[in-house]
Amino acid sequence: MTVYDYKIKDANKNEVSLEQYRGKVLLIVNVASKCGNTPQYKDLQLLQEKYQDKGFQILAFPCNQFMFQEPGDEQTICEFATSRYNVTFPIHAKIHVNGSSAEPLFDYLKKEQTGVLGTKAVKWNFTKFLVDRNGIPIKRYSPNDLPLSFEKDIATACEANVLN
Repeated sequence: MTVYDYKIKDANKNEVSLEQYRGKVLLIVNVASKCGNTPQYKDLQLLQEKYQDKGFQILAFPCNQFMFQEPGDEQTICEFATSRYNVTFPIHAKIHVNGSSAEPLFDYLKKEQTGVLGTKAVKWNFTKFLVDRNGIPIKRYSPNDLPLSFEKDIATACEANVLN
């Protein structure tokens, strides 16, 4: 299994395959507009701009499971992220990241890259998963890991070639 085996919904709720990102380094993030971590959008956008020409892509997934910090609909969320943080990376349909209704992609990511002490559940907004060019999750970052703090990991992943 790889992330390419999954289909997700875009902000317009159209089903899209992650196959379209084959060969790219991905950073998959659950986001929220009314969270103390929301300013991370700024540094995520900086990383997107810096590494997009090297095959890097951020994929954002709004989630309202943590203290209802993402209450808006997809249009509201996208407008907020683009107007406030100039976000250019795709923001997808709202999802759940935990529980029986969790997005299957996030179940896969959590299984492949566990959290502290082997925990699988996403603990809060802005948990981040780095995926290599082969679609394999290689790192998990906590909500408190600021995006620029792991820029070296992104740069290293972008330098790696596709194995398949």
